[in-house]
Amino acid sequence: MIESQLDNPQTGPSETMDQSQQALAQVGVSEAALPRHIAIIMDGNGRWAQQQGKPRLFGHQSGARAVRAVVTECAKLGLDALTLYSFSVDNWKRPADEIECLMALYVEYLQAERATMMDNNVKFVQVGRREGLPQAVLEQLDITTEMTAKNTGLTLALAINYGSRTEITDAMRKLAAKVAVGELEPEAITEQMISDNLYTAGLPDPDLLIRTAGEMRLSNYLLWQISYAEIYVADVCWPSFTIDTLRQAIVEYARRHRKFGAIPSDECPESAT
Repeated sequence: MIESQLDNPQTGPSETMDQSQQALAQVGVSEAALPRHIAIIMDGNGRWAQQQGKPRLFGHQSGARAVRAVVTECAKLGLDALTLYSFSVDNWKRPADEIECLMALYVEYLQAERATMMDNNVKFVQVGRREGLPQAVLEQLDITTEMTAKNTGLTLALAINYGSRTEITDAMRKLAAKVAVGELEPEAITEQMISDNLYTAGLPDPDLLIRTAGEMRLSNYLLWQISYAEIYVADVCWPSFTIDTLRQAIVEYARRHRKFGAIPSDECPESAT
């Protein structure tokens, strides 16, 4: 079953191109102005549920529905990558019943969304530590990763059991182990080597970081990778985050002039002649 789906992608190149052009027209920006990689901190599920007079689990379930819409839109736009901060290493401090419900929701989500990923040519990967995750979650992560491995469109990176400091620590341990056995000289370590040993190895750094619920913090998320990312804060909680909200963030991103530490040519004083 998996082989047949891998060998027969649902969406052909011409259809994908048409979808991308239509999606770009709806956003109102050129392909060149798009962020290639968007990272999102999906905040406010529990707060949103409480505002509705519902339990926190209702917020997480509603947030999962928002994920489907955003992933599908990013795939249509032709983005290279979308990384979603779903469960941090610090979230294990939450009540046990909430964690149990979240883990069950991951299993349900991965089972339900595989067909949508295949239809939209989405490649799925997990970023974060596998240790500590329930076996049922690991199985669904592995099945989804294998099923979508040959897809060539958007890469959906789901950050589960993720923490940026943990990620950097793990990367340093890998490099330190090579130094210890003489395979690597400390002076030879480069920024690219560090990037290649992060959970996100192979993905471009995010161009745009979106945080919902009006919060103004990074929450230990992709601290190495977002060095030059543009930041957009949406006032809505994640379950209320819509395609229109995503488009607003992209339009705002397209308006910005990214300098990467340099001085734009139009701001440089004329050189003496």
